[in-house]
Amino acid sequence: MKKIGFLSFGHWGNHPSYDNKTAGDTLLQSIDLAVAAEEIGIDGAYFRVHHFANQLASPFPLLAAIGAKTKKIEIGTGVIDMRYENPFYMVENAGAADLISEGRLQLGISRGSPEQVIDGWRYFGYDLEEGQTDTDMGRLKGLEFFDLLKGEGFARPNPNPMFPNPPGLLRIEPHSEGLRDRIWWGSASDATAVWAGEVGMNLQSSTLKFDESGKPFHIQQAEQIRLYKEAYKKAGHTREPRVSVSRSIFAIVNDQDRYYFGQEADRTDKIGVLEGNQRAIFGRSYAAEPEQLIQELAQDEAIQEADTLLLTIPNTLGVDYNVHVLESILKYVAPELGWR
Repeated sequence: MKKIGFLSFGHWGNHPSYDNKTAGDTLLQSIDLAVAAEEIGIDGAYFRVHHFANQLASPFPLLAAIGAKTKKIEIGTGVIDMRYENPFYMVENAGAADLISEGRLQLGISRGSPEQVIDGWRYFGYDLEEGQTDTDMGRLKGLEFFDLLKGEGFARPNPNPMFPNPPGLLRIEPHSEGLRDRIWWGSASDATAVWAGEVGMNLQSSTLKFDESGKPFHIQQAEQIRLYKEAYKKAGHTREPRVSVSRSIFAIVNDQDRYYFGQEADRTDKIGVLEGNQRAIFGRSYAAEPEQLIQELAQDEAIQEADTLLLTIPNTLGVDYNVHVLESILKYVAPELGWR
């Protein structure tokens, strides 16, 4: 059994083929899709966070709205760029959204991906300390956020407050018990996966990672996951960790599917360069009729290692079509692979 969720990049634009022309369209359709996905049996609704782009950026209003309109689907991010965040204010927002959803938040956080603008986090009021890199900053903010979620008091109370205080130091409110166990670190390398295991976060691994061995993407990702699990266990954490991988998977069951994705049937892994000279490998897309899709996915080692699979969706094609995409996987593919 696996948990199966969708991952939306939340694009919008004034394009003839787009079903969502504005940010408002995308936000409202994201809510509608999460509601419909829950109804057909999808386990999670996850959203990317990108700043300075025609994509979803501020996750907590959206997550809270979905939480208020659904009952059981997990609601998450993949990932929040911590370079842009105030960990203290983020704890307040996350706690409120998690309480509204009654404990269904699954927050993926990380240093973040390549940006639309140069050092965009500076425009949000943040700067580097001497000798610090933006990677350092993102990781330190992630740790601070993770630590604050313990719910321990740290702030000295005012001796003459507007309202009476409880005894002792005060914590950030609202506090949502258990949310700390539902924080995931988005990792693009073996080293950061090991780090995530050591600190006790869950692991998110996407459709790209640093090319560290020259092996096929799914094998490198499976090795990354095994390193994470080993580090997590070695660190002495007792909670069972969770691991998610993302994939673009499309079951071709009608002419519309064939029109959109039939040309992707022969896709392979791609090699590229991220931020300077960092060599990266991008995992292939899967698009085929169900029988062939089942055979190909059965060979994907990383999917086998993960307990959660996030299906990247073409959100610009509208709610109805994306429900069809998700339902096709649940109906024709997942049972044959033992995911259901």
